[in-house]
Amino acid sequence: MSLLSSRRIYTGRVLNLDLDAVRFPDGSVGELEMIRHQGASAVVPFTDDPRAPDPTVLMIRQFRHAADRYVWEIPAGRLDAGESPEACARRELEEEAGVTAEVLERLTTIYTTPGFTDERIHLFLATGLTAGTERRETDEFVEVHHLRWSQILESIEQGEIADGKTLIALLFVNTFRRRM
Repeated sequence: MSLLSSRRIYTGRVLNLDLDAVRFPDGSVGELEMIRHQGASAVVPFTDDPRAPDPTVLMIRQFRHAADRYVWEIPAGRLDAGESPEACARRELEEEAGVTAEVLERLTTIYTTPGFTDERIHLFLATGLTAGTERRETDEFVEVHHLRWSQILESIEQGEIADGKTLIALLFVNTFRRRM
């Protein structure tokens, strides 16, 4: 597939909307609406050893207008211009959860919804947490909670944790970091 042209329809604080003319793999041409996003980072913050039998994770409950309710999430946020994914993860961890991390380990990078957006979220695991300073944005209504790993897995199974980036990060950790 190749981009033939792109026209900006909307420019916003969080995202931009483009109308792209593209050539598809079969040679045909069409238009696609594309949400452009600068990307984000998200972090799973463990207060103790992730390989402990039932470690504790800092989770946040944040009001999300699109969901019209509070949603369980891991700390996350948009990359600032020129900011590395690791620096973003460290900044968001302190801003939203009020802690800093001695160790930040990259897990993976995901496309959130590649059918209509180029947004990628870089996922990390944090350990060696120390108290920092919360600095939330005016539209962030966040509660920080300490949850045991067993509670998190139960909440996933019960459908109480439904945020995509959070599910992927937690299940990635469960599959590739806790089973060793």
